Amino acid sequence: MLIVLSPAKTLDYSSPVATCDTTLPDFTRHAAGLIKRLKRLSPAEIAQLMKISDPLAALNAGRYASWTPQCTSDNARAAVLAFNGDVYAGLEAATLPVPALSHLQSQVRILSGLYGLLRPLDLMQPYRLEMGTRLKNARGANLYEYWGRLVTDALARELAHRDQAALVNLASEEYFKVVQPERLRAPVITPVFQDWKDGRYKIISFHAKKARGLMARFAAINAVTEPGQLKDFDLGGYAYDAANSDGSKWMFRRRVA
Repeated sequence: MLIVLSPAKTLDYSSPVATCDTTLPDFTRHAAGLIKRLKRLSPAEIAQLMKISDPLAALNAGRYASWTPQCTSDNARAAVLAFNGDVYAGLEAATLPVPALSHLQSQVRILSGLYGLLRPLDLMQPYRLEMGTRLKNARGANLYEYWGRLVTDALARELAHRDQAALVNLASEEYFKVVQPERLRAPVITPVFQDWKDGRYKIISFHAKKARGLMARFAAINAVTEPGQLKDFDLGGYAYDAANSDGSKWMFRRRVA
């Protein structure tokens, strides 16, 4: 079993982190190809391409200019400790004990617009490049064309060597679109998280994002290796709803008084 997560737009490279063993990304050479393209863009062009503010565009132009294929503890941080969005607030990787962090490294992969696919402890330099960005590149008009086959084949190779060959999709729709499920030769399971509000169950974006991180945390703490074990997920008050689930979409719901 493998779990895939989305990255986060917000980053944390300043807070202290516990010392941990780190690894290096598998697709650094391919990331360098995108950086070469991005370095040719002016801050104004970056702002227009990514639909971000001028100050944010200038910040990222500087990041691209200083990016290097060599990741060290001085210029990079483990991906799971660098991302700082809602998913990662639920995951709280910095508080995981070493065995759980090791399990996370084994079972979780993070989809990335710049790095393609990251293990949680892969060193990553600060960047912003969302998977949906229409950046023309050597392989096509967007990042789905750049990464699709590479990312999918990497996931397929890993799944082929696991007893429980299933992919658990905890990524957003934007990011999971880079995966080509027909090439995986393994089932894809997508947990769905709903909260009770205004007299019915619905997906509330903030809560759903945090729940994805909570489920990844649950898997790490409990050393989950089989998808079926995720049906016991209960963090944050969620519970598996068998009646509203099927083979590919698993429903988790909660009612908070």
